[in-house]
Amino acid sequence: MKYASSKKIFEKHNGLLRASEAIRLGVPEHIVYEMVQSGDLVREARGIYRLADREMLGNSDLVQVSLLVPKGVLCLISALYFYELTTQIPHSVYVALPQNAGRPRMAYPPLEVFWVTTSLHSVGVDEYVLDGVKVKIYSREKTITDCFKFRKRIGEEIALEALKDYVNQPKQDVHKLLEYAKINRVEKLITPYLKSLL
Repeated sequence: MKYASSKKIFEKHNGLLRASEAIRLGVPEHIVYEMVQSGDLVREARGIYRLADREMLGNSDLVQVSLLVPKGVLCLISALYFYELTTQIPHSVYVALPQNAGRPRMAYPPLEVFWVTTSLHSVGVDEYVLDGVKVKIYSREKTITDCFKFRKRIGEEIALEALKDYVNQPKQDVHKLLEYAKINRVEKLITPYLKSLL
């Protein structure tokens, strides 16, 4: 079968790879384009290819951003939506990057970038496997305190709605929430709201 070895490389990575990664793993560049023309590969987004016999991505925007912006951590409204802590439907993918990172060059999906200090960037990160790809998302508690920190950019009502929804979800960890509130310097702001909800 033509392209068998190249197909195997894609299969080892859940049928989805960035073109640059496929080439690095041993798929010749011209083979990537030949496989697209023969219908063996589907161009999922600019620079991302999927084996045609694999299902379309269920979380395509989050997966694409995770593959194309490896230093990014999904945050704020994107994370709230993932955790079902908002009624807002994000029209962009919200992503946190360390301050020294450049702006990602991608036309789609649209990005809302938040640059944070390197020390804060790595705090409270959880990893989930979506469509076979590791996706970094801030934890529920970190996300809520981030919403209070960036309330001027996203709207205070979104932060308050998320806090209310969080308190009503099973498995809440108020201690952890207050820990992140302290790290984000929003403890004094969040505590009165929290007391009124508990």
